[in-house]
Amino acid sequence: MTRIISIVLTMAAVAFGQSAGLKAIANAADALGGKERIVAVKTLVIEGSGVAPNVGQNPHPEGPLPTWWVPEFKRSIDLANDRARTEQHRIGMFPFALPTDQRQNTSLDGDVAFNINAEGRAQRASDTAATDRRIEMLGTPITIVRAALDPAAKIGAVHKKGKEELIDIVTAKGDKLTLGLDSTTHLPTAVSWITSSENLGDVVNTTSFEDYETVSGIRLPKHYVTKIDFRNWTSGDFHVSKNTVDGDVGDLAAPAAVKSAAALAPPVISVDAQQVAKGIWWLAGTGGNAFSILFEFDDHLTLFEAPTSEARTKAVIDKARATVPNKPLTEVIVTHHHFDHTGGLRTAVAEGLTVISHQGNESIFREMTSRKATLKPDLLTKSGKTLKFRGMDDTLVLKDGSMEVDLFHLHDNTHSPYLIAAFVPRDNLLVQGDLIDMTWFKHPWAENYRQNLAMRKIHFAKDIPVHGRIATFDEEMAALAEMEKRN
Repeated sequence: MTRIISIVLTMAAVAFGQSAGLKAIANAADALGGKERIVAVKTLVIEGSGVAPNVGQNPHPEGPLPTWWVPEFKRSIDLANDRARTEQHRIGMFPFALPTDQRQNTSLDGDVAFNINAEGRAQRASDTAATDRRIEMLGTPITIVRAALDPAAKIGAVHKKGKEELIDIVTAKGDKLTLGLDSTTHLPTAVSWITSSENLGDVVNTTSFEDYETVSGIRLPKHYVTKIDFRNWTSGDFHVSKNTVDGDVGDLAAPAAVKSAAALAPPVISVDAQQVAKGIWWLAGTGGNAFSILFEFDDHLTLFEAPTSEARTKAVIDKARATVPNKPLTEVIVTHHHFDHTGGLRTAVAEGLTVISHQGNESIFREMTSRKATLKPDLLTKSGKTLKFRGMDDTLVLKDGSMEVDLFHLHDNTHSPYLIAAFVPRDNLLVQGDLIDMTWFKHPWAENYRQNLAMRKIHFAKDIPVHGRIATFDEEMAALAEMEKRN
């Protein structure tokens, strides 16, 4: 009998919590202009400008993120047909090796994500992109409250946090978000959701709504700020110059050829082991834009770089072990903290490897590898292992009877002040990531590269890179001269 009473009381508490959540959603709808008006909205257009920080690419691990300036931003949402399009012009406000003046056009039609290039050609994107863009559509007060009003949505209880009321919502399509409401005005203050990151595991994203105005009888924010729960980084900060309700958004439908096309599949990952000298292999292949290098010592193996993703780095580790099966892989050299170079850092830790890097990278590496991944459990979360770190300052020599690898710090490098590279004196080989890539559009750090080579008295026979192709010293110097001439 006691158990039955307990169950009944629990069910009653859940029902009461849901009822309170539904009441809070109804209050939010009233604050925004009324449920009938909210549900009747057919289109919403948000235009403005702002900044989009380049997450994971801050030059200094403890410094601010570099930013893309977005002078033109337009998001068109066709609520009646479940479609959206985001158009933006962004300009990189930082030195970069690729073009920094870009125009982007990304769209969603139901469950079909697609992109439109500069020539107007549409190409289907991945299912992951479709999910991300569906969440993006819900990042306004009108769209998230409408989704919560759907009878098929599941509304959780109300939780208090300071002056906010927080309500968990599972939309009719299964997307999980948390809506924040002002306890006094009942206006939406923010919406949060969790995504999965190769570098950080679970990431809580929060878009805040500020500075409301009334347009066509509906309250809409004029300021959107999105942050993530890693170092309180801002991933977007946009001011609205114009909100339009029920205006003409044009035809946002995906072309028939795009709808009938298969969703873009994840890249196929393969790793090739190309021997470049005795006991040294370049681990290139497909499925990522960054490679690794393997060194064979007397009694162990050392990897150079764990880039891109868990899948890529796990494939690299497996290839390294298969290439020299009689020696354990015990350590990995990580050149710097940028996210394209640390996408496999968590994987390396899960595999028990000691991470070698400049001591200035240790703090951010520890933060990156101490986070849990529950949305998509990764190898690190499953392993329960923690970072084993070996720091260096200016130089570190790894040497035994079979191999010598001289690690050195790049002085005065503005791309990353704790960037390191390697030199193999026996074979006169340079091994590096982000010093040069022969395919780069330009090279903002060319003079620093030359200066560091001169300071270390390095005139290599070949450069074995993380990005790009293997090249000689003369080839690289000629490429740098051509880039400087072109730009």
